[in-house]
Amino acid sequence: MPRLAVNVPPPRHAHQEDLLGRLLQSCFGELGAPELALLREQLEWVELAAGQVLMTQGQAADSMYITVSGRLRVFVHDEAGPPRRVRELGRGQVIGEMALYTGEPRSATVVAIRESVLVRLPRHGFEQLVARSPQASVAMTREVIRRLQRQPSHDSAERPVTMGLLPVSAGVDTADFARGLAQALAAIGRVHVVDAAAVDRALGPGAAQRSGGDERPLALLLDRLEAEADFVLLLGDDAPGGWTRRCARHSDELLLLADATQPPALHATEQQLLLPAAAAAPLQARAAEVLVLLHDEHTRLPAGTAAWLARRPLDDHVHLRRGHAGDLARLARLQSRTAVGLVLAGGGARGFAHLGVLQALREAGVEVDRVGGTSIGAVMAAMAAADPPLDEAIGVLRQAFSINPTGDFNLVPVISLIRGRRLRRTVSQAALSLLGGPAAIEDLWKGFFCVATNFTQQRELVLERGDLVTALLASTAIPGALPPVLHGGELLCDGGSLNNFPTDVMRRMRGVGTVIGVDLALQQPRPLDLAELPGAWALAWDRLRPLRRRKYELPSLTSLLLGVTMLYSASRRQQARASCELCFNPPLHRVGMLQWNRFDKIQRQGREHAQQVLRQLPPGLRRRLGAREPG
Repeated sequence: MPRLAVNVPPPRHAHQEDLLGRLLQSCFGELGAPELALLREQLEWVELAAGQVLMTQGQAADSMYITVSGRLRVFVHDEAGPPRRVRELGRGQVIGEMALYTGEPRSATVVAIRESVLVRLPRHGFEQLVARSPQASVAMTREVIRRLQRQPSHDSAERPVTMGLLPVSAGVDTADFARGLAQALAAIGRVHVVDAAAVDRALGPGAAQRSGGDERPLALLLDRLEAEADFVLLLGDDAPGGWTRRCARHSDELLLLADATQPPALHATEQQLLLPAAAAAPLQARAAEVLVLLHDEHTRLPAGTAAWLARRPLDDHVHLRRGHAGDLARLARLQSRTAVGLVLAGGGARGFAHLGVLQALREAGVEVDRVGGTSIGAVMAAMAAADPPLDEAIGVLRQAFSINPTGDFNLVPVISLIRGRRLRRTVSQAALSLLGGPAAIEDLWKGFFCVATNFTQQRELVLERGDLVTALLASTAIPGALPPVLHGGELLCDGGSLNNFPTDVMRRMRGVGTVIGVDLALQQPRPLDLAELPGAWALAWDRLRPLRRRKYELPSLTSLLLGVTMLYSASRRQQARASCELCFNPPLHRVGMLQWNRFDKIQRQGREHAQQVLRQLPPGLRRRLGAREPG
C-alpha cells in the first residue's frame, strides 16, 4: 500500500494559492490577516495519488491537514471485523486537527480515493505560530471547538465536486446527458463541463489523450477548473483511452451511463479501467461508482435491473427517464447531497395517514428522492418509490384494503393468530395493479428500503434488493399475529420489533441531506379509568355494543400483540424523531391499528395534519425542501 510522502511539495500555482486563501478564511474565520499570513508560512503542500494513505489508525499524530482538492475516505478498524467506512472528505475539510492539542494516536485511517492536494500544518509549525501570535492560538482553538460541536451525529459524505460521466453501453449521448445534468446542478452551484475537445483547445491538439510523460499541464488545468466551480463534469469517451482514464483517476465519483434497453454486458472501459482498479484498491480506496440506467420516457417501470447490478462493484444505481426533467433534478440533488428522504413508520391501518401526508407534500411542491419504511409504512413507501400518479395509487390501495387484510384467523394458531393469506393477496394485487407485473426493489424509480427482523439471527435487516412483495410481507409479518417469511433459509418477521421508524437507516442513504419522517405513535396515550380489568364475559358483552357506547376501551388480543412487538422500537422513538428535520405525527384519535374500514377518514386526517405543519415551516427548512409559500 503506497505511503504518504511528506516534505516534497509540488510547485505552487496561483489558482491553488487563491483557493487555499479562501479555504483558510472559511476554516479559521476569526484569524486576522497577520495571523493568516503567519499560518500560511507554516504550511507544507502535499500531493496524494489515488490509494495513498494519509494517516493510519493508531499511529503517532503530529500534524493536521486541510484538503485543497481531491477526495479522501475515512475508515475505522474494529477488533471484530474488517475496516468500516465512516465518511468521505472533500475540499475544505480539516483532518486530524486534534493532534495539535492532544498528541494522541490517530483514531482512524484516511486514504485518498483520487489524486488529491492538501496542506499540512506540523506541530512544530503550530507551536511557532502560537509563540509568535497568542491571538492565533486562541482563535484557532475556538474555531476547532466550534467545528467539533457542529459535526453531525450521523454518518456523512461531502458532496462530490468532480464527477466523471462514462458511457458503459451503446446508445448513450453523453454530451446531451451532461447538458441536462449541468442545467439541473446550476440551480445549486457553478458548473463546468469538460470533454476531450475542450482540453485540446486549452492545451493543444492531442493533450487530452496524452498518457505518460509530463501530464502536469492537464492535471493543473483540471485542478484550476475544480477550484473555480462547485461541480465539474468530466465527459469520458466511448472507449477506454487516455482521456477516459484521466476522467476515472481525477473524479470524486463516477456516473456510469447505460442504455437500459441494451444487454447488461461489461463495457470495455469497465473491463480495462474500472474493474482492475477496484481489484487493486486497498480499503475500497476508489471513487464511488453509480450506475445511471437511462429509460424511454414512456417506460412504466424498469425491469431486469438485477442483471446490471450483479456484474459491477457499484455503490448505488439510479433510474432516469429520457426527457424527464424531474428525474434529472433528483439525480442532481443526490449528487449534491441535498436529496430528501421520506421515512414512514409502521402502525397497521393508521398507515393510511401516510397517503394523506404524501398528498400534502405533493401539493406543497416538495419532491421526495428516497423512501423507506417499516410494516405498513414499507407498503406505502414502495408505492411512492414506484412513482405512479398519486390519485391512481390511492384508488388502487383503497380497493386493495377494502377487504380486511388481517381477518383470516387461524383456527389452530400454531405459528400465528392470522393465516396471512389475505394480506399476501392484498399486497400482491396492489403491487400488480401499480407496477404492471412482478418487480424487484431495485426496479423502483426511486431508491427504496424496508426494515425487517431476522428472527433466525436475531438482528435488524435492511432490505434493498430482491423481490418486492416478499420484502413487504416480511416487513409486515408481526410476530405471533402473522406468519414469518422464509428468505434464504432464514425466518423474517416485522421490522417494527426492532426499528419501527427507521430514520437512522435513511440517514445512511447516499445523497440524503434532509429527512422527513411520519410517526404514527400516539401523541398522548390516554390512561384507563379502571380499578381492575373486567372479566372475560363482561368484555365479550361490551364488544357487542356500538363503538361509542362501549364501557371498556381495552385493546383486543391481536392489537395487544401488535403493540407488544413494538415496545423496543417505541423506546427508540425520541432518537428517531431527533434524526428528522421535519416530522409529522398525525393526531389519529380513537383510530386502532386494525380499523381497515376507515381508509378515507385516516387518509384525510393525515393530509390535514401535514397541511397544517407545512404552513408553519421555518423559512430555512422551506428553502431546503423547495416547498412553496403557503397561499
